[in-house]
Amino acid sequence: MEKAVSCPPTLTRLGFVLLLCWLSTLAIADTTRTQEASKAQAELQARIEAADDETRRKLQALRDTRTNIQRLEAYNAELIPLLERQARELDQQEEALNSLTRTREALPVLMRSLVERLERWIESDMPFLRKERLARAASLETLLSDPQVSPSDKLERILNAWRAELDYGREVDTWRGQLEDGDQARDVEFLRVGRVGWYYLTPNGHAGGVWKNASREWVFLAEGELKSLRNGLRIARDQRAPELLILPASLSIKDQAPTSSPAEESRS
Repeated sequence: MEKAVSCPPTLTRLGFVLLLCWLSTLAIADTTRTQEASKAQAELQARIEAADDETRRKLQALRDTRTNIQRLEAYNAELIPLLERQARELDQQEEALNSLTRTREALPVLMRSLVERLERWIESDMPFLRKERLARAASLETLLSDPQVSPSDKLERILNAWRAELDYGREVDTWRGQLEDGDQARDVEFLRVGRVGWYYLTPNGHAGGVWKNASREWVFLAEGELKSLRNGLRIARDQRAPELLILPASLSIKDQAPTSSPAEESRS
């Protein structure tokens, strides 16, 4: 029978220590691997979270950009009609400036024409207040050659003179004056009904006449016409209520106005 071999106690303890060391080494290595794995996992998670944050940031930036684009599109939709209207207004202003330039260039000729037409009209019209009216037209001739007066002031003066002449056609007027009769002059009372008729009546009321512009002379009135004339003078003095007057006219319709008005002249 074989005899059992026994290890010395020292050798057994050494083996146990080595085993413990090896087990400790394994435990340390496993712990290290576990820590490294945890660290790697943490780093991966951090990268994922960072990527998620970047993705969310980019998505938000994309949403913001899309919102801004929609706002810009809406603003452009409102802006386009405004720009088109402004463009039309600029075109109109440019045309107005061009027209103004043409008007300024034509203004001296226009004003000269208006003054000449006014003089011709006064010369051919009934000669009431003749000296006053011709003096007004003559002052316009002087005005045109005055360099100290602006074109706008000249035009305003000319138009005022035309207005004064046109106003005669809407007035009923009476005044005392002298009637030229050859080399003699006698006091009479005049009645003017617009530009339709111009009449005179002697102080005793027994004689009177109507101016005939076509023949440039006075024509005596009949007795019935004298009565209407006397009534017309009372109406003009507010001494009688208005009524229909039966009197011969001084002008025909075609002689009562110039062939065109100043406004029509300015457009030609």
